[in-house]
Amino acid sequence: MWSRLLSPRVVGRTSLCLRSLFTMQLKTSEFQALFNDGLNGLAEVFEKHQHELRIAGGAVRDLLSGKRPEDVDFATTATPEEMKRMFQNAGIRMINNKGEKHGTITARLHNENFEVTTLRVDVQTDGRHAEVEFTTDWQKDAERRDLTINSMFLGLDGTLYDYFKGYEDLQNRKVRFVGSAEQRIQEDYLRILRYFRFYGRVALKPDDHEPETLTAIRDNGRGLAAISGERIWVELKKMVVGNHAAHLLELMYNMELAQYTGLPPDGNVEEMKRVWQNAKDHSPKPMTILAALFQSPEEVEKMDIRLKVSKEEKTLALFLVKYRRELCKSQDEPDSLKPFTDFIIDSRELDTQSKVCELLKYQGEEKLLTELSRWSIPRFPVSGHDLRRMGITTGKEIGATLQELRDIWKKSRYQMDKDELLSYVKP
Repeated sequence: MWSRLLSPRVVGRTSLCLRSLFTMQLKTSEFQALFNDGLNGLAEVFEKHQHELRIAGGAVRDLLSGKRPEDVDFATTATPEEMKRMFQNAGIRMINNKGEKHGTITARLHNENFEVTTLRVDVQTDGRHAEVEFTTDWQKDAERRDLTINSMFLGLDGTLYDYFKGYEDLQNRKVRFVGSAEQRIQEDYLRILRYFRFYGRVALKPDDHEPETLTAIRDNGRGLAAISGERIWVELKKMVVGNHAAHLLELMYNMELAQYTGLPPDGNVEEMKRVWQNAKDHSPKPMTILAALFQSPEEVEKMDIRLKVSKEEKTLALFLVKYRRELCKSQDEPDSLKPFTDFIIDSRELDTQSKVCELLKYQGEEKLLTELSRWSIPRFPVSGHDLRRMGITTGKEIGATLQELRDIWKKSRYQMDKDELLSYVKP
């Protein structure tokens, strides 16, 4: 695969401060597809002012893997002030100036946003944030990045710039920190979870970590306690729907990291491993996997306080904890799906069918999941107006009668029409 993706132009190793620079020419359709009117216009502006512009980070990793990246970030030798002058002179609109203090300018060309960040070095870090100063040294910017596979740059002429063997690690499906794992983690403790997330994306085997990496994670895990819940949740929910998620979550418990991330300290790891095995091939939602760790609604509430998950995510967790044993397929009923369809019919919430599908993933009911995914909620044919026309006028009596008719309708497998159901009503 790699020989198809890359055509060598210069394959050499040049000593740069005791480090190596590996370069290679990228020639793929995914790379060429990036060059639309917007990117061509952006490139012209930087070329005119003689500032280098390269694709950076995750987009390079994706292109090397034969994927077209969803987001493309750019790095440059131009300072934010220089970029602003360049864009203003070219009549290019700039939006979202919040990133400017970190060196990022967002330019809008041909109805597309392009985020361009000045090369940076970290001056001071506190485990959460970094104070930076700008540089024109590409290697120093690569040095401050978290993982080798995220530290590469790609010139717009297709030249790969790799200072820390990121290409080699990507070929070998290895996930390593740039330089010292401990130092990179102490710069931003969230990198512990980023390591796990990318391990799930890149590594072939579930337990192929470098011992020194795990040692650095274990020794610095406490630092996650100071990271905001929102940032932790962004990483955690991506990790649990990736490859090796059960192994990675179990590893977090074995290394005593869970207590700092909002997960229950005594989570049911064996249940989680079983549920992941059941659900992994059916695109489960992150909370479907994590719900297996919770043993009570109170643990879900504590998780929400720490991570500030969405209302939908919290509701799903509470639903799964409550119904994972209570709402199951009937052993006596010929229609195994009936308990679930009846539950959906009785519910007044719009997303109940979606939650029940997640429950079936949790339970490993693959056949029922397929059936329910194709099932459309039938419309109950009788309304309160129908009963009023028959002489039933009090709200209480209308409600009771509708419920009786609904039960009859469910027993008919939702086949009875309005006239058949109304024949049961005695005015």
